[in-house]
Amino acid sequence: MDILRPEPLPEKSFSDPYMARDYVAEIYNRNTQFIRDAVQELSKGNPPKGRVRATYPMAKVRSRSFQKIDSHLPYGFLHSPGIYQTTISEPELFKYYLTAQFAQLLKNHECEIVISESDTPIPVHFALDPTTTLDGEAINALGIPLRDIFDAPDLAHTDDEIANGTFIPPQGGPYPLAAFTAPRVDYSLHRLSHYTATQPEHFQNFVLFTNYSFYIEEFCRLAHKWMEEGHPDYHAFVEPGNVITHNKNVGEAPTGKKPPREPQMPAYHLKAKHGSGITMVNIGVGPSNAKTITDHIAVLRPHAWVMLGHCAGLRNSQELGDYVLAHAYVREDHVLDADLPISVPIPALAEVQVALEQAVGEITELTGMDKKRIMRTGTVATFDNRNWELRDQNEIAQRLSQSRAIALDMESATIAANGFRFRVPYGTLLCVSDKPLHGELKLPGMASDFYRTQVSKHLEIGIRAMEILRQQPAHSIHSRKLRSFAETAFQ
Repeated sequence: MDILRPEPLPEKSFSDPYMARDYVAEIYNRNTQFIRDAVQELSKGNPPKGRVRATYPMAKVRSRSFQKIDSHLPYGFLHSPGIYQTTISEPELFKYYLTAQFAQLLKNHECEIVISESDTPIPVHFALDPTTTLDGEAINALGIPLRDIFDAPDLAHTDDEIANGTFIPPQGGPYPLAAFTAPRVDYSLHRLSHYTATQPEHFQNFVLFTNYSFYIEEFCRLAHKWMEEGHPDYHAFVEPGNVITHNKNVGEAPTGKKPPREPQMPAYHLKAKHGSGITMVNIGVGPSNAKTITDHIAVLRPHAWVMLGHCAGLRNSQELGDYVLAHAYVREDHVLDADLPISVPIPALAEVQVALEQAVGEITELTGMDKKRIMRTGTVATFDNRNWELRDQNEIAQRLSQSRAIALDMESATIAANGFRFRVPYGTLLCVSDKPLHGELKLPGMASDFYRTQVSKHLEIGIRAMEILRQQPAHSIHSRKLRSFAETAFQ
């Protein structure tokens, strides 16, 4: 079968990051439109006279020297002489990110950014806009499988070998320029829409995760209040179904429609300029959800993510409502064992730790020993067994004591470990909601009072911590602790 392609576009070299980004967009937009046009013709009963194929754009740079670059920066440099390349998708979504990465490379190395078409086909599923509606009955009536006409996703292009550090490039390259290939990015963007019922363009660079809907309810209350008051920093609030409430100073009517059913992990976005706002996701309970959502949000390259949730306090000195700032993790979640060996330590990141501790002080208005009485810093154990209390208490208590754990939950270590794996700065601030080792369980009335009094303050602390991090330069947040021996140049 003949392969139908768009006319080839020439390879071009750039010393201007904006021009390089614009040419990436030109290639991508032309090639995805070529596929979309063929799909539309097929839906009208006009099958193409061959196999339709268009490819992703590619960015490539060459390093010719072992000259040492100012390595206090956590990204933006090429580790060895050779060619570095990556395929790129959705350049409009990543326009600020791409511009920043290109600019850093041009600043650090005497090089040009070479943009061309790659050899990696764009799957038809990823070329179509998620909101596109096709006449499926008409296409089915033709009796031609779509895979006979269009390229489908190839899992060989969507694994995490680069991020996991298991990809071995040939000597001299080409080395990976970014942690994620274009098909891997597209895969996650489509999954995000499915799991959260919001489009990827609404996600912000500072992400809060929670395991309780009470936090989401309070986040929504605050966000709507700020939109009504005309908050100076946030211009819109987005809820599942892409329901948008604009800041009153924008003067636009609400748009979007609430989905007919609750998504698996609903996301809410308090939007600010250039994506500097705050996204909050209700991940529910368990490490599987925690891994799933962070696998996908990671491709958006956020500046930080933090877990805000409830935990079991493990020390008799703790009180319900106390805070736990994690500085180490016991990983018994098991969902990342194949990607990140359990022997790999997950370090605390000073930038995030300081922001969280500062936020606790500001919101509670406590200092010194008074602040220490309500917030302990220590090890958090994350289990995959929600009913761990039903096992032999002596054996579990001994293990927790040996690890010096002060709290236990089902998500925090997973989120931190995936942050480490994907080079996304991470942190954890939990709130003690029960103390099962000491027989202190919540009664219905106690629980209602606890949630009413503690959730609001805990959420305020999380929001304030993100605002503190937002005031810092991006390169100071992205710690060098997250970089491996031969790291990709793109953050």
